[in-house]
Amino acid sequence: MNSPALAQPTTELNLTLTVERKVPLADGVIELQLKARSTLPPWAAGSHVDLLLSPDLARQYSLCGDPQDRRYLKVAVLRESDGRGGSAFVHDSLEEGQQIQVRGPRNHFPLVDSPRYQFIAGGIGITPILCMIREAERAGADWHLLYGGRTRASMAYLDELEQYGDRVQVHPQDTHGLLDLDAVLGTARDDTAVYCCGPEPLLDAVEGRTAHWPTGSVHMERFAPKAIGEDVVDTPFEVEFARSGVTAEVPAGTSVLDVATDHGLFVLRSCSEGVCGTCETVVIEGDAEHRDSVLTDEDRKAGCFMPCVSRATSARLVLDL
Repeated sequence: MNSPALAQPTTELNLTLTVERKVPLADGVIELQLKARSTLPPWAAGSHVDLLLSPDLARQYSLCGDPQDRRYLKVAVLRESDGRGGSAFVHDSLEEGQQIQVRGPRNHFPLVDSPRYQFIAGGIGITPILCMIREAERAGADWHLLYGGRTRASMAYLDELEQYGDRVQVHPQDTHGLLDLDAVLGTARDDTAVYCCGPEPLLDAVEGRTAHWPTGSVHMERFAPKAIGEDVVDTPFEVEFARSGVTAEVPAGTSVLDVATDHGLFVLRSCSEGVCGTCETVVIEGDAEHRDSVLTDEDRKAGCFMPCVSRATSARLVLDL
């Protein structure tokens, strides 16, 4: 099982890195190799960072380099034609030799110990999975990868994955159709951890195919927030920020995070959609209504809370802020 995530501190390490290499990996995908002036902080497979591209433009990308190499961080960026401008900036404006501010790393997608892994990646979702494969290899674990994409030309890191032989199944959709999830997930196994990263339809399909698997077997990372349902209604509630001594009303349609900011509290934020985990805090008292797309059931039971999207079902909520 995932261990409960630790709440992020209100201050976090900011790094100034240099874009040493910017290289194409596949159609619409480039890799950035970011060099540090000194030894980088430790990180593990599943971690991501924020690239602070401008004062009002921060985007999260999974690390796909080697955690044992403390000189560089690597990310791969897919150009999103209908995105919000971050990937276009990286592709079109970021140049080799340029310095960039990076925040993190942080990890809400940790690789748990397991004798066997079933990895499933869709498109750019291969980036965190690639690190996990390397870690599974080092640990001597049995593992297999099912990797899909629109076309073979659009799928990054195929050259590196070739060395693993038939443990890797590559399925471009234009020639092989949709991934055969039933073949790898149809039979539940209590010795296997399933890790999946990719677009929302793939994650929904994997969730459906693994409903009969043991609790805690399946681990996912999302690019976009999960739908919370049309019948969800916001109701006002009171929030107390325990460390700051501030109590305030959270109106319908306003996030706890925005209320904290309006009352002068500094809380790190990035996606503001409950996906990246940057603003995580802890519930001290009250009943939370979780609307994030990153915390596990174990995290939520431990009190973890994302104030950018989540609310309260009780009249009052006390947070460790």
